[in-house]
Parts: sequence; C-alpha cells; structure tokens
Amino acid sequence: MNESTHRALRESLGWLALGRVDDAERARIEAHLDGCTACRAELADLQATTRRLELVDVDRLEELPAPPADLGDRVIAAALRSGSPRRRTGWLVAAAAAVVLGLGGVGGWLLRPVPATVAVPLELVAVTSNDDAVRASAELIPHTWGVEIQLTATGFSSGERYTVEVLSADGTRPGAGAFIGVGERSMHCNLNSPVLRSDATGFRVLDDSGAVVVSSSF
Repeated sequence: MNESTHRALRESLGWLALGRVDDAERARIEAHLDGCTACRAELADLQATTRRLELVDVDRLEELPAPPADLGDRVIAAALRSGSPRRRTGWLVAAAAAVVLGLGGVGGWLLRPVPATVAVPLELVAVTSNDDAVRASAELIPHTWGVEIQLTATGFSSGERYTVEVLSADGTRPGAGAFIGVGERSMHCNLNSPVLRSDATGFRVLDDSGAVVVSSSF
C-alpha cells in the first residue's frame, strides 16, 4: 500500500466513526485496520469522542451556541503547524468530524419541532396575612385538572412546616401541598389542587398547630 492510499484510508476514519460510510467502504477500511495499529488507535480516539457527543441532548439546550467566526481558520492553521503527517491527518479528520456533527446538530436543532407558546391565564387573587411578619401575594392558574396557586411570600418562620388547602364550594378543603418557611428570604411556591376553578372559593396556609397564617377568598 502506498502512502497516498494509506492517507486516504486514514481520512475516512472520521466518517467510519460517525457511521457515515456504506458497506463497501466499511469493509475496505476494516480490512486495512486489521493490519494497521496506528489507524486502529486513531479510530478508537475518534469513536470515544463521538460517543461523548452522542450524550448531548440538543432538545434540552436553551440556546444553541454559535461557533467562533474564525474556528475554521484556526483548525486549518493548527493542522499546518503540526509537523507530523499523522497529526495533520488527525487534525483534519477531527475537523471533518466536527463539521459533520456540527451540521447535523444545527440541522437537528433547526428542524426540531418547536411547541407553540401558550399564554398562561394568571388571575391575581387577594391575600390576607394573620401574621405581621408574613408578606404574601398569590396568583391562580385554572387548569383542566384543578387550580394551581403561585404563592410569593416572605416571613414564614424559618424551618417551620406549613400546609396549604384549597377551599371548595362543597365545603371540602383538599390539600394543595406543603412547604418549609425560609424566614425573610423570598420564596415562590407552585401549589396544586384537584379543585376546579369553578368550584374553588379560596385557599389557606396553616402552620403546624393548624392556625391559619394566610388566607384568600376568590
């Protein structure tokens, strides 16, 4: 095998690592790998990189970072500075892999289904505090499964447990969760109840003794 053929096979290792070769090309490269320790080691490095990249969930990225504008120039310059032909090939293969993965990632990101933004119907409700230390406000969200109370407050005794219940028109008081007071620090709690908005008439926050600390009537 001459040097030109060997170089071409090395440059195909990136595509093999990405699974972007057909069966004939795969067989040709694998036949070469059987007798080339250097290429086997290079392929192992590339496969380790692609496995780590596969763990990235682009759907969970809030923003897609843009690559530096001079990234391509810097990769090429680094390849040219490398004195070893093997290292130059490695740089170019890595660059090819990065480009392919980048294009795939960007394409997947741009083509991914984007859910429509739905405005949340917030209803500001009056809140009364029976504890001078507690300052509280609340908004209510009607859901198909019940109501959600978004409580913002300061002054609930630090470390003390509080429970929340929603008042229903039929006289029942289903629980809507619980929280631990954090003193003067601001807290924001999302409290959920199975009472539908049409049946909900208010909510109460009770301390461990059952005393009402905060109440609201809708």
